[in-house]
Amino acid sequence: MSDTLRPVETAVTAPSVAADSPQKLKRSIGVVGGTLLTLSCVTPASTLFVVVPDLFGSLGTATALTIAIGSLLCIAVAFCYSELGTLIPSAGGEYAMVSTMAGRLAGWLVFVLSLLVVMIVPPVIAMGTADYLAPIVHLDPAMTGAGVMLLATLAGLLDLRANAWITGIFLVLEVIAAGVVALLGFTHSHRGVGSLVSMQVAGEHGHTDTVTAMLVVSGLAIALFVTQGFSTAVYLSEELEHPRRNVARTVLATLAISTVIILVPVAAITLGAGDLKELTGGDISSMVTAWSNSAVGTFVSLCVALAIINAGIVMVIQNSRVLFASARDKAWPGPVNNVFSKLGRFGSPWVATLAVGVPGALLCFVNLDTLYGVTGVSVTGMYLLVAVAALLGRRGAHKHTTAWRMPLWPVVPVLLIAVLAYILTQQETGYLLWTGGITAVATLYWALYLRPRRETRWLVSIPEDAQLPQTTAAIPAQPGRPAAEGITRP
Repeated sequence: MSDTLRPVETAVTAPSVAADSPQKLKRSIGVVGGTLLTLSCVTPASTLFVVVPDLFGSLGTATALTIAIGSLLCIAVAFCYSELGTLIPSAGGEYAMVSTMAGRLAGWLVFVLSLLVVMIVPPVIAMGTADYLAPIVHLDPAMTGAGVMLLATLAGLLDLRANAWITGIFLVLEVIAAGVVALLGFTHSHRGVGSLVSMQVAGEHGHTDTVTAMLVVSGLAIALFVTQGFSTAVYLSEELEHPRRNVARTVLATLAISTVIILVPVAAITLGAGDLKELTGGDISSMVTAWSNSAVGTFVSLCVALAIINAGIVMVIQNSRVLFASARDKAWPGPVNNVFSKLGRFGSPWVATLAVGVPGALLCFVNLDTLYGVTGVSVTGMYLLVAVAALLGRRGAHKHTTAWRMPLWPVVPVLLIAVLAYILTQQETGYLLWTGGITAVATLYWALYLRPRRETRWLVSIPEDAQLPQTTAAIPAQPGRPAAEGITRP
């Protein structure tokens, strides 16, 4: 187990030194395109209409407060992602960063957790499309969700720049829908601002129950998931222009924008709900219709349906990049690696895209309700391992590498590790057992297959244009600003 916490030696992805050399994704998007794609993965509208109602059901008026606390924690998480993402700009995302900084096993477990999250969430959200198309046509949720996943898969085969424009248009509609909900909620307020911290939820038989601090802590796992998509920026780092500068900008901008788009309507809904029972019920579409009319309600519902399709496209893009990077880094037997690392005519990993999109369509016919809890645990565990990697990120050769540097290091990652570990202890035992069982199987695969083949398997690669000469030393960045690129000390 000596290589568990020992950084791996990263392999440089050369342009074309051999026929079997690793392939590179092409750099084709800037901060704006990356932010549009990343925001679309957060998919604020579908999060607001699909995930937040569950929080209203358990936390009532404390929902906005819980999301606000989760967003503050995500700032610390975003700092970790920004620093590590500029140090290790790879399509492997979390696993490339953690493998390089914290060792092979830690990186493998992060890969499994991230793959679990990104494979489960798209079909679960996609199945909600039928509910929001109901004002126009009644469709079967499973069939509709499968259709959305297949449509997202086809879009994922296109050039990434084209997808940035497609998702950008859908994102505008999402923001409009969220803005309409916020405006209607605030203009139909039934309670004061103090209700946002009143900690009340409707109980059985018309009683009002108090939301305890422990319930808020337990809900933080889902609250972290609400804005989780900001991490998509690190998956796109291999296709971002000037990644050592633009990854941090994309991560932080996405978190800030998505928090506002989600949190403001949540506060408005809390104030505008007719009573505590209606708020706890979480039927936002019905509230919008009651505040306005059926036409506005239909418009908002259609915007949400488009937001879900948008999320499906970006999540398929993200998932395919993870699978592509894992094959390029030799995580699987040889024939599997060769297939998943193929690039198509548009520069996208087409086999990997089909491999994540088609199973996602099939998963729409499986009952995945209980996996929401597993997803929350997985996200928290993934963030925990990223924070550990950020704590280890300024040692050895990486100490002087040109990169964006977080303020208040190492205090930020240390506090984040403590808080996330505590949040995990407050989750339901069943969800912990499911996630623990999956990670145990993954550990067994690592121990029996990957570890004995350490010279030929699980080799984290970084594109050559993201490498710096060994003699290059970074001029330290000011807090919140990237270090200058390519500057050497005299």
